[in-house]
Amino acid sequence: MRLDKFLTECNLGTRTQVKEILRRKEVSVNGKTMTSPQEQIDPKKDQVLWKGEKLTYEAFQYFVLNKPAGVISATKDQLSETVIGLLPEGARKDLFPVGRLDKDTEGLLLLTNDGALAHNLLSPKKHVPKTYLVQLEKPLSDKDMKALEEGVDIGDETPTKPAFVTKAKDTDVEGEWIHLTICEGRFHQVKRMLEAVGNRVTYLKRMRFGALSLDPLLGPGECRALKIEEVELLRGSRSVIEEKRHMIEGKKAVIFDLDGSLVDSMWIWGEIDKEYLGRFGITLECREEIKSKIEGMSFHETAIYVKETYKIPDSIEQMKADWNHMAWDKYEKEVPLKPGIPDFLEGCKRNGIRLGIATSNSRELAENVLRVHGLLDVFSCVLTGSEVLKGKPAPDIYLEVAKKLGVSPCDCLVFEDILPGICAGKNANMTVCAVADEDSQDNWEEIKKAADTSVFDFFDFFDF
Repeated sequence: MRLDKFLTECNLGTRTQVKEILRRKEVSVNGKTMTSPQEQIDPKKDQVLWKGEKLTYEAFQYFVLNKPAGVISATKDQLSETVIGLLPEGARKDLFPVGRLDKDTEGLLLLTNDGALAHNLLSPKKHVPKTYLVQLEKPLSDKDMKALEEGVDIGDETPTKPAFVTKAKDTDVEGEWIHLTICEGRFHQVKRMLEAVGNRVTYLKRMRFGALSLDPLLGPGECRALKIEEVELLRGSRSVIEEKRHMIEGKKAVIFDLDGSLVDSMWIWGEIDKEYLGRFGITLECREEIKSKIEGMSFHETAIYVKETYKIPDSIEQMKADWNHMAWDKYEKEVPLKPGIPDFLEGCKRNGIRLGIATSNSRELAENVLRVHGLLDVFSCVLTGSEVLKGKPAPDIYLEVAKKLGVSPCDCLVFEDILPGICAGKNANMTVCAVADEDSQDNWEEIKKAADTSVFDFFDFFDF
């Protein structure tokens, strides 16, 4: 690669500006000052410094954007702001949006300069799924849902391919809401599909594209670079879906751990640990000092450990009551379901798969969080670590849930996010799937290795 091209793609400026930088002798390659823009270098092997700062070349960049309404999904537009203007400083100049969202549509948009990946994601032959959160003008009848799931005439040569529809349960805004998953990319497709069944879209937000879900930490107009594992997931979107469907095939029961697996709640316990110990003048500099000790313990066992380790004067029952009280407000208002859970549970219901909970949390919190999300009646069995002889990694809790569900352990699929829980499921002779969670990202590789397989979300386990 020519040196001036390398410097340009590292965002040091235009070719003309780069020539001026070289003329000023600000660039060195492997310790030798360079002035010629035609100099050939190997970006993978040569060390290039600008003013003593190492430059890193990225042939491809990948960003996920939470597109706001009012912005155009294009690289240039004479009248309106484009999504390119929302990219961070340092982003390559040749990035483009993969597909498009209408000007008034919000949500997940991928931007990259990787043409091969974009082609694979957009190719009609690949049938890459896209999931939208849709607000409707009026309720969607069962008949209309069935029509969407079978395919509808939207005025094109052929009807739409079968879609997947569920009533949305993850919005606090009043109105009629659904999740709609399609595997095509026709012009204004979602809006035209709803019009075909006599309804109208009043709000539209893309929540998922292939194996990538919208990051809940990204506000409208915010973006971030994709992680390596997210890029790999996108590259293998179809194989990821096939693996999920193979995983659930033939299973008669699914057993969830609660925190970090069914709901995104692990983060709250770090805050509670610090706040609670702070009441007794104890400063918790690093939560890892307690986290690694209590993973897998029941709620009761955790209280005993904390009381003995930190010399807490309160009774065990008072400690548990205080923790429940501290946690409940966060569980009620700030803890969402893991991405895709409503769709997954609906798929289990349709396929006659029984559902259970095996949690180390307290029964009070477990039942309350299920009630908040309207799931208490969905699960046939909820069992806590305090109700069995040994906690995780012992298999007791999983074996007991399987027994109550009336299903053999070998016919059960377990979802867990921490190592002791994964070991408990494996010790129970069950298929165990590791669920990615931000709280356990530091030992994610170890967790994946211990499990049979792993997922980042719960979409696409079931066919449309």
